[in-house]
Amino acid sequence: MIAVAFAATAAVGGAADSVMRRQADGFLQALPDGLQQTQTLAVEKAIAGDNAALMAVRNSRNTRQTLSENVSVRQLSESLRLYEPSGVDGRLPLLVYFHGGGWTFGSLNSCARFCDAVAAMGGVKVLAVDYRLAPEHPFPCGLHDCCDAVAYARDNAALLGIDASRISAGGDSSGGNLALAVALSDECRGALESLVLFYPVTKAFADGSESWRKYGSGYGLDADLMEAFNRAYLGGTDSENHAVSVGLCSGEQLRRLPRTLLVAAGRDILRDQGCELAEKSGGRIERVEFPDAVHLFITVPGQDEAFRKAVDLTYEFITQKQ
Repeated sequence: MIAVAFAATAAVGGAADSVMRRQADGFLQALPDGLQQTQTLAVEKAIAGDNAALMAVRNSRNTRQTLSENVSVRQLSESLRLYEPSGVDGRLPLLVYFHGGGWTFGSLNSCARFCDAVAAMGGVKVLAVDYRLAPEHPFPCGLHDCCDAVAYARDNAALLGIDASRISAGGDSSGGNLALAVALSDECRGALESLVLFYPVTKAFADGSESWRKYGSGYGLDADLMEAFNRAYLGGTDSENHAVSVGLCSGEQLRRLPRTLLVAAGRDILRDQGCELAEKSGGRIERVEFPDAVHLFITVPGQDEAFRKAVDLTYEFITQKQ
């Protein structure tokens, strides 16, 4: 396990950076030409009522993953999958995890590698959530599903073998957005012990920041695709709604969050959104940046060093005794 002294903002540096850089560059080079444009067009067509292309994208991100030998899986329902470390007695902390994919694709399978890796550490269970997707089900449908999943875990702690006082939520990209909104919702306020976020969306609009301009093309999440995601999720909702754009919440509102770990990719269009959120939180959000990583290191294989460190940080943060 990596020992990190968490601070309001910290960078993971040293020799690992050069490894992350090489892996991230190789990851970007291996992405199919035109992938972002294909996905953008698929989302835009779905918004217009033709979701055939988006269904193909969804199917491509729904491959069954090979799991660790020391992790067992319980399919609690069509939308809930529980990852449990084998041979561990007692009620464990739980991470309720919301996958990324711009609120429009992603699945239980797309986040399975991460959920399995965290559970394989031995002291945490992970509940993956398959929420309804946009544009067929725009805001607040997915958020309601995520709130319901947290409530289910809280109300069924004995069945799940978890400590109801140690439930955390987490997610990557749009899943991180959902985790933030869940934590601030009336339904789940006070239910979560902590949050773990990876390069979360905090503003559902083009923010014009330095990272948006610098990394808006060719770094794993293009600006055009992000804007299509935003349109799909919003439906007719105002983009400044705080349950969609949590980054617009006041510092006082953000201080109602549980203790939060935000892991950022340094070369990512969303980097500055997360940085601003952490600064506004008054120390409630502890931010760690992988300077050379790019978007997608949680759910798409190829950035193994960033993925491994993210798993270690997640486990350490969730299992900290408060």
